[in-house]
Amino acid sequence: MADYSHTGASADAPDYTDAGAVNYRIVNDAARCMRCGLCVAFCPCEVLEADEDGHPHAAHPELCVGCTTCAGNCPTRALAVECIGDAAFDPCADEERAEPIDAGQQRAYAELQASIMESLGLRWQPVAVSLIDADEALPAAPMPSENLRFCQAMMAARRGASVLMPPFKHSCPDGTSIFGMTGVPEKLATGEIYVLFHKVVNAEAAAKMVAERPVLPPKSKRATYVAPLAKTVRVPEVVVFTGTPEQMMWLSMSMSYYTGHRHDFHASGFNSMCVEAVLLPLDNDEPNITFGCYGCRAATDIGEDMMFMGVPTHLLPMIAQGAAELAKKAIPDSRNKIYVPPIM
Repeated sequence: MADYSHTGASADAPDYTDAGAVNYRIVNDAARCMRCGLCVAFCPCEVLEADEDGHPHAAHPELCVGCTTCAGNCPTRALAVECIGDAAFDPCADEERAEPIDAGQQRAYAELQASIMESLGLRWQPVAVSLIDADEALPAAPMPSENLRFCQAMMAARRGASVLMPPFKHSCPDGTSIFGMTGVPEKLATGEIYVLFHKVVNAEAAAKMVAERPVLPPKSKRATYVAPLAKTVRVPEVVVFTGTPEQMMWLSMSMSYYTGHRHDFHASGFNSMCVEAVLLPLDNDEPNITFGCYGCRAATDIGEDMMFMGVPTHLLPMIAQGAAELAKKAIPDSRNKIYVPPIM
């Protein structure tokens, strides 16, 4: 079994993450390896190359972010990505952290969460999403022991976890570049990786998809912070709800209860959590629905019957009030199927 390790980042490495914070080892079982080249082709950060015998090796290990895309696309599971660095490494450990929001604001968020969850019958906690500016102090929140994709952090937050992730804690270079924390690897910038995944028919379609998605300016943000709404220590830009299509219908109707406004949602199945659930509501100051995406569904435990909606934080009081009114009659009547003929 070949072992390709690294212990540091080169000085001129592309800035996909804060290189050197966490180190990875690429392990290839030569006896199982088909030398098909898929791992090399699918690596978004161009870490891997084939040696003279056709086996993959980590030619640029300092670029590895631990996303495991290479291992996930190995047909014989011959490849593995292992963390060999200090998972507790934190270059921000000595920084003074931002003051949390006051107790009154925290109680208000907790009350909004409880009200909305009760009215709509939500199982999962709404997730408060904060994008930390480049010159902003980090909130006092824990970093994960292992690198995570943003969508994985979101799924942890809906279960009750608070997760702070500077770019060196993110394992998805697509997410870090979309959120303006880093540059973007060439395969992602051109859309080449999406063609390899058979998500789009050709390079032209991939380039169109990439061009149409919003991104924040590079180096404009320094971290993402997600937490249950009731536990957030910072005023979030966006709150993301997880639920069934029926619950998302009521969530949408709660925002239309007092106005009758119909929403214009934008969804594609690409970049679900980062673009559709966070950036579109942030950019447009409107709610946006998303079905999840390939990465989100492949990397998390989200069920096939679940979807998401991101809403600007200032809409929460209206949502709570509208949902409470709907819960008095419309929601129970609908769930009781009052128009279904009796079964004789």
